[in-house]
Amino acid sequence: MKKDNNLIAIEEDGKKISPILPNTVKNFMIDIDGTICDDIPNEEPGRMATAELYPDALVTINKWYEEGHVITFFTSRIEEHREVTEKWLNDHGFNYHGMVMGKPRGGNYHWIDNHIVRATRFEGRFTDLIAESATIQVFKK
Repeated sequence: MKKDNNLIAIEEDGKKISPILPNTVKNFMIDIDGTICDDIPNEEPGRMATAELYPDALVTINKWYEEGHVITFFTSRIEEHREVTEKWLNDHGFNYHGMVMGKPRGGNYHWIDNHIVRATRFEGRFTDLIAESATIQVFKK
């Protein structure tokens, strides 16, 4: 497999497959509610405009953006909340590439993909990421 300049991966037979980012670039998918600000359910959209920013979220995420990583907010907020959410992100100075609305609610996510997926659970503070060993579930060979 080789990659052309547009990040399009090409198989030996010339067929295009999904793009692959360089190993030095992370494709961050970052939740909003309870991760970068107050945890606000969709049933209380009036609170979204005044959500309290969590410490270090802005600095850390903008640092990742400046380092060349892809920043996409992946939120359970619905499409009706896009405008208030974009305004809040912009008013607080977040740099980002995109936002995906309508993430399933309820947590306990198990992401299956043909690309590498790494998950980091937010536990109250944004910092640089560190490497740790963990047990993971994989498909039986």
